[in-house]
Amino acid sequence: MYPLPVSQPLTEGGTRAAHYEGPMNFAASHDVAEHNANLLLAALPPQELAQVLPLLDQVKVEAGEVLSEAGEPFHHIYFPHDCLISLLGVAGGRLTLEVGLVGREGMLGATVALGHQTAQVRAVVQRPGSASRMASSDFRAEFARNPALQRVLYRYTDNLLAQAIQIAVCSRFHVLEARLARSLLITRDRLQSEKFHLTHEFLAHALGVRRVGVTKAASALQQQGLIIYSRGNIEILDPVGLAAAACTCYEIVKDAAAGAVSSAFV
Repeated sequence: MYPLPVSQPLTEGGTRAAHYEGPMNFAASHDVAEHNANLLLAALPPQELAQVLPLLDQVKVEAGEVLSEAGEPFHHIYFPHDCLISLLGVAGGRLTLEVGLVGREGMLGATVALGHQTAQVRAVVQRPGSASRMASSDFRAEFARNPALQRVLYRYTDNLLAQAIQIAVCSRFHVLEARLARSLLITRDRLQSEKFHLTHEFLAHALGVRRVGVTKAASALQQQGLIIYSRGNIEILDPVGLAAAACTCYEIVKDAAAGAVSSAFV
């Protein structure tokens, strides 16, 4: 079980934006720029984003932090900026399997809008960073009155479902080496970086295998000259080769994620 600390506001008392009307002042403009680091929030029309801003806090989240636990109530909704959140299905309170990954293209807690009071997955911060946070009660009320937010959320929820289905199929039918390649490529895409940090333990939880399995699969990819993996530090040396080593699930998940954002207001 991961620790369950509480996300801390970036400044004392948080950075809750004041509601504003008329011309945007400098402070309001700064708040918009900060929260627009999340692509779902950035997709909202300016007048709708103005209604959402007073409900948002900018917070820091740390690696390993649990933002929601399966079967427990949702307290906050998160819109990541530069952090990355792993969504883990849980069996027997101990066994886990990653069923989704949330970065700046998405949000944690979309099912609250669909009437779910409790979390369906364990959400663990994979990469630390910042996020926009909203109380779940505020989110439900805002979703009910905001058609623009509804459109964004419907698209994104559809993407999450497609992602979970594909990862479930992948976990059942594809070999671990290909699954690891797929996971590393998706992480790279979300972080937009060839270098990142993932421990053997975290990858084992995400892929639903023992640590020794991760070690063998990572060693195989490293021997092919596709990655360097040392003490949890990963560098992708050959993205094209790694994509060839991955299963077709990578392209399917990547295309679904790209389509969810690009078609939010089509």
